[in-house]
Amino acid sequence: QIIRKYRVFLANRVDSKNMTLKRVTQNYYIIALRSFLRFLIKNDYQTLEPSKIDLPKTESRSLKFLEKDQVDRLVTSIDTSKIDGKRDRAILELLFSTGLRVSELVSLNRDKINLERKEFGVIGKGGKSRIVFISERASQYLKTYLSAREDQYKPLFIRYSGKPDAQNNGEKMRLTARSVERLVKKYVKKARIPVDATVHTLRHSFATDLLTNGADIRSVQEMLGHKNISTTQIYTHITNRQLREVHEAFHSGNK
Repeated sequence: QIIRKYRVFLANRVDSKNMTLKRVTQNYYIIALRSFLRFLIKNDYQTLEPSKIDLPKTESRSLKFLEKDQVDRLVTSIDTSKIDGKRDRAILELLFSTGLRVSELVSLNRDKINLERKEFGVIGKGGKSRIVFISERASQYLKTYLSAREDQYKPLFIRYSGKPDAQNNGEKMRLTARSVERLVKKYVKKARIPVDATVHTLRHSFATDLLTNGADIRSVQEMLGHKNISTTQIYTHITNRQLREVHEAFHSGNK
C-alpha cells in the first residue's frame, strides 16, 4: 500500500518548471528505493523484498533517421567549389558510410586512413577497437578533399577559419565535435530535410540502411561498436515495415 502511494506521488510530482516527472525519472526514484531496501536486508532488517517492486514501463525510444533520398539531398546541398565544402562533403559521406560517433570522427588522423583498402581502425567507447569500412563514394570524396589540401597537418579534418597554427602537427587545427554538429545542422537546414537531424542521426541512418538492405544484426552490432547486442536491437523496430511488406505479400488473408 505504501509503495502504491509512493508511485502515485511520483506520477503527480512536478519539477521546477511545473512539469510532471518523466517515466524514466520516476524509475530512478524506484531504483534508489530498491537499493535502499537491499541495504536494509543486508543489515538484517525485515522489509519488503526489492524484487517485488516492478519498474514502471517506459516509452520505447524513438529513433530519427534519414531515408536514402534524404541523405542524397543532404550531401548534394554542399558547395564543393572551395576546400571547406570539399571537407564538409567528405565528412557527411564518411558519417553515412561508417556510422562513426562524432568523437571518433574528429579524432581521426590522415595517416591512419587506408583509402586503397577502404578501411581504418577506431577506438570507440570503453577503449574498444574496431575496423571501419568506407564506401566507394565516401572514399572518392575523401580523396578529393585530401588532394586539395596543401598542408601536412596530422588531423584528417581541420578548420579553415581563424589563424593557422602548425604547432604539434597542426593539432590546434583539428575540427571539433561542436563544429561538426554545427555544419550538419547547417546542411540539414539548407537541404530542407524535415527531420531535426544531427551527427547521431546519420549513425542511425547508417544502421537502418544496412538492416533494410539485409544485413544481420550481429554484423551491424560490430560495425557500430556496440558492446551489447541489446543496444543494437533498438534498430529492429525501425525495420518492422519490412515485416509488414512480407505479411502483405504472403499471408493468405491479404489475397
